[in-house]
Amino acid sequence: MKVTVWYNNNDIRIEEREKPKPQANEILFKVHSCGICGSDIVEWYRLPRAPLIPGHEASGEIVEIGSSVDNYKKGDRIFVAPKIGCSNCKYCKKGHHSVCPNAKARLPGAFSEFVLIPEELVNNAVFLIPKDMSYDTATFVEPLACVVRAQKFAGIKENDNVLILGSGMSGLLHIKLALNKKAIVTSTDINENRLKFAEKLGARTFNAKEELKEKFDVVIVCSGAMPAIEQAWKAVDLAGTIILFTVPHPDKDVIVPVNDFWRKEVKIMASYYCAPDDMKEAFELLSSGKIKVDDMITHRLPLKDIEKGFKLVTEGDESLKVIIKP
Repeated sequence: MKVTVWYNNNDIRIEEREKPKPQANEILFKVHSCGICGSDIVEWYRLPRAPLIPGHEASGEIVEIGSSVDNYKKGDRIFVAPKIGCSNCKYCKKGHHSVCPNAKARLPGAFSEFVLIPEELVNNAVFLIPKDMSYDTATFVEPLACVVRAQKFAGIKENDNVLILGSGMSGLLHIKLALNKKAIVTSTDINENRLKFAEKLGARTFNAKEELKEKFDVVIVCSGAMPAIEQAWKAVDLAGTIILFTVPHPDKDVIVPVNDFWRKEVKIMASYYCAPDDMKEAFELLSSGKIKVDDMITHRLPLKDIEKGFKLVTEGDESLKVIIKP
């Protein structure tokens, strides 16, 4: 079978690997769609594990099941979470599945023709796709679930004044979800095409180079650029919340104005992944049509063109969501 092997953003190869055979408690599925995530192109995050097979926003069809698997069958349409908490440790019991120390099994990279789902993920990380949901739409379950979780942390509600810093894929999903909650949404970016799209969704938009005079109840940082972090400090209102959904390069020193925040009761939180309940909520939002995502898909490419896909996402000028179709 053909797989993508990522060495860096300028060295992405299609290689041949032996098609795996599922053991008793494993599942083999054929990948129909897999989205390129913004984190896939972040070299400082990925390089320590390179070379690797990337891809974690995967949907497809079960083609083989192990002899002991009885809750799924061949032909089932599925989405697979890249990892899942154990649900038994103190962190999971408090709802912090994202930091579960027992979540060691990961979905093998899905920019591949076939993927073997390990036993640890079969029972808790496999979700059946509703009949009326496309494989492409299902690739948004994980990224939307991460957005759902972050906005739970923020406690966004109707009429909250929300600022989204960065209108790429994650920022646009935050805009859609916050508008669905009937919040008042403002977004920024330096890319005019992204700002035009955000405006069509119903957000007020500003070029990120502009200085914002207004204060916001919730500020969600969806850009790793240092000016976005600095703008978050300035834009948050009294008793407001800042969510760090994206972070800068680890070599960058982030200075938090704690003296300025001391009497303002500003809450700063980071949000990294999602929990099973967030994925279930994302499924409901997508299947009900409350959150529509097809308008965000700008490119669908075969596996052989994945290098082009990575370039599109890295440059960000012509693309929103790029989906690979192995």
